[in-house]
Amino acid sequence: VVLRPASGSRQQDAPGAADGLALASDPGGTLNFLAMVENLQGDSGRGYYLEMLIGTPAQALNILVDTGSSNFAVAGVPDPDVTSYFNPELSSTYRSEGIEVTVKYSQGSWTGVLGTDVITMPKGLYGSYTINIATILESENFFLPGVKWHGILGLAYDALAKPSSSVETFFDSLVRQAKIPNIFSLQMCGAGLPVSGSGTNGGSLVLGGIEPSLYKGDIWYTPIKEEWYYQVEILKLEVGGQNLQLDCREYNADKAIVDSGTTLLRLPEKVFSAVVQAIARTSLIQEFSSGFWTGTQLACWDRTEKPWSLFPKLSIYLRDENSSRSFRISILPQLYIQPILVIGDNLQCYRFGISSSTNALVIGATVMEGFYVIFDRAQRRVGFAVSPCAEADGSPVSEIEGPFTTADVASNCVSSVSLHEPVLWIASYALMSLCGIILLVLVVLLLIPPRCQHRYTDNDVVNDESSLVRHRWK
Repeated sequence: VVLRPASGSRQQDAPGAADGLALASDPGGTLNFLAMVENLQGDSGRGYYLEMLIGTPAQALNILVDTGSSNFAVAGVPDPDVTSYFNPELSSTYRSEGIEVTVKYSQGSWTGVLGTDVITMPKGLYGSYTINIATILESENFFLPGVKWHGILGLAYDALAKPSSSVETFFDSLVRQAKIPNIFSLQMCGAGLPVSGSGTNGGSLVLGGIEPSLYKGDIWYTPIKEEWYYQVEILKLEVGGQNLQLDCREYNADKAIVDSGTTLLRLPEKVFSAVVQAIARTSLIQEFSSGFWTGTQLACWDRTEKPWSLFPKLSIYLRDENSSRSFRISILPQLYIQPILVIGDNLQCYRFGISSSTNALVIGATVMEGFYVIFDRAQRRVGFAVSPCAEADGSPVSEIEGPFTTADVASNCVSSVSLHEPVLWIASYALMSLCGIILLVLVVLLLIPPRCQHRYTDNDVVNDESSLVRHRWK
């Protein structure tokens, strides 16, 4: 199947169209998109996961779908918080690389050993493929009580792979071996449902293309600014139709990413404060507790009441492929005022699905549950379309509108200096080398060498606070 460039900023593929990706749904080919529909289970509070068969004979495990990391890793030993794990000794096709890998989050971490094994996917992808896999031998606050998944599927770029970008990612391996198009799409169906409920809300991960039945209307695309995370460019935010009037660079400080492994919509601190003030100002709530906005308190209403009518719509403007235009994705309060707990017979309690961030704007599950999101790596763009499952009480809770002019925003809202991990590695090694040279000179001069203190970057640490582990509801 050949990916053809869209004729404009919007693209709609009709089922069976000769020039569309729907041809890949032919059951005689490598892919069957219809079979991938509803291949996910889970919820926004504990993540959406996919069943996968690993090794020979096959061991079935549930794997969390995460577009904010790049390693494929599974529990490799028993753990109190997982119901199943992968036992490499039982697989005749497993090959250990003997390389230790550690991934640390701001909260939680795991350490494992890299190896390779064959995987098959029961729904929609035919054949077996050899994939890099990390077997997790030790972890801390990674597997949490109540989760129904046993590993993580990182779908971001190899720049984030540990211990280095030379580790081929899961999706890159599929593209190379199965010869599928370099594109995948994701639908998560949890709008208006408890964020940590039965874990069977469902969703779809379509590998290799776009399934027309999973979206309504047109797909709107925004360019990927840099291939590490799925980094995009945010132009402005509106609350209740009112522009926050912030410099557009505030929205992209220091990056804006699309990450299915993050529960909430996370906003840089200045943007978060402006959004909270705007929501409080335009909502019908008087003297609302500050603890609700900071995530330390829940707000409860009688179960017969629906509080969503009290809150405004939130809109995010993204730059279009045509840089002089933009489009906006909007979520209604049903997506960011999230039911989480029932007290007694009468009270339903809700949490605020938006939080502050020190280093990124993260479009997480709070927003993604409103849309069918296309990660078009081949054409370096992310697409958004309205999801048919984004409804509450029979009414849509998400919208896409455009095009709009970008005459009122800067031509570039993303900082030209991107201090992500590869740059920090180089800086670390350069500084350590400099310390070594200075120390050598001092020794030669027979001086007492002072201890060279250099705070270097641990290249195994995922410092991004948008990590799955930090913001999963416990």
